[in-house]
Amino acid sequence: MVEETCETNIKIDLIELDGKLQRMMDGIDTVKERQGVMADDISKIKEAVYNPDEGIYTRLRELETWKKTQSKLMWIVVTSAVGIFTALIFNNIIIN
Repeated sequence: MVEETCETNIKIDLIELDGKLQRMMDGIDTVKERQGVMADDISKIKEAVYNPDEGIYTRLRELETWKKTQSKLMWIVVTSAVGIFTALIFNNIIIN
């Protein structure tokens, strides 16, 4: 009688353990699937950032180049405007 109770308890414990192991395996499978999706997402992000033709670094480099060019042009325009304004004032003072 005691042996039958022990065997029954052992069988119940084994069934519960099997259920818990199955849930753990399901969780591991889910993690594996999500890890694959994350790896794909990370590779897409790396491509977007480091792509030599259309990546973020390329766009930043183009913007920096444009900014340098615009800065040079702005200095030329401002210097020319100041020079013209100074010449007009100087001509008005000398002529009048």
